[in-house]
Amino acid sequence: MSTHLITGAGSGIGAAVARRLTERGDDLVLLARDAGRAKELAALHPGARTLVGDLSNPDRLSWALAQQSVPERLDSLLHIAGVVELGPVGELTPKAWHYQLNANLVAPAELTRLTLPQLRVAQGHVLFVNSGAGLSASPEWSAYAASKHGLKALADSLRHEEHGNGVRVTTVYPGRTASPMQEKVHRQEGKEYDPARWIDPESVATTILMALDLPRDAEVNDLTVRPGR
Repeated sequence: MSTHLITGAGSGIGAAVARRLTERGDDLVLLARDAGRAKELAALHPGARTLVGDLSNPDRLSWALAQQSVPERLDSLLHIAGVVELGPVGELTPKAWHYQLNANLVAPAELTRLTLPQLRVAQGHVLFVNSGAGLSASPEWSAYAASKHGLKALADSLRHEEHGNGVRVTTVYPGRTASPMQEKVHRQEGKEYDPARWIDPESVATTILMALDLPRDAEVNDLTVRPGR
């Protein structure tokens, strides 16, 4: 049985991954932003344990985890949570920039730092769910794309640093995926949302499990997933 720490397990890709891992008997530890959300996640994924830590406030993650029981070994750390706030550079405030950079970049870096000892023990896997915006930036996506470009840099550096410790690092770049985040994006863009046009979260979950399950003689570094319709 493997143990996985997952962010973003409440909906979309994260929920699909958590379901799939639960179905095959793995042990899940789900990060929740507060106690109320932890109860919701526990109800959504029976048998999973929860930790409380707010990704929007990465400076407090170390203190938060120190108050709780973190597994002694982790087979994977799955960074799936993310936030988005669109807008032109001329209108985005520092608050909007901090909101996205903290949750999408600084918090993953801090959570990785805090759990590297457990990942090294298991020769585990750190997987970042990035975005097509982590490879190219479109108009009004500057802050989100900047956070995701930074996440790519974080993953690339971590991969080189931890190779000798047996820790694998993968980045998955999904295109538009049917999820509550995508629905929010369409509202911000002023467009009608049709989930049938976009990737099913289960399809992205399949790629994530493939990367996790790959034999130890190989490693998926970067994986791009695009809508097939």
